[in-house]
Amino acid sequence: MRRRTAAALLALLLGAAAFSPSLALAQDSSTQNQTETKRKIVNKVVPAYPDLARKMHLSGTVRVEVVIAPGGKVKTTQVIGGNPVLAQSAVDAIEHWKWTPASQETQELIELSFHP
Repeated sequence: MRRRTAAALLALLLGAAAFSPSLALAQDSSTQNQTETKRKIVNKVVPAYPDLARKMHLSGTVRVEVVIAPGGKVKTTQVIGGNPVLAQSAVDAIEHWKWTPASQETQELIELSFHP
């Protein structure tokens, strides 16, 4: 019964990824979190590795486009690549990040790598 449930869940996730190409674009086997930022990050929260991803032995990179308000807080996030199982954890962490203040809002591309 557990195998059937796991297989059904896996099929559902793979189907969601197939029909949501924007969520399944970038998977990477690099070992470090990569972040290309124009503004300096003052406070970075490390994302939690999801239990489901651990059970499924998933790894990969999630790419998130972030708009940062002039005060340094995250204004909006948009996942532009990566496994949907890992994406929510990445967004949850990034929403707690803080950047240095700037005269205007900026857009940053953040890449977070997940490995069991």
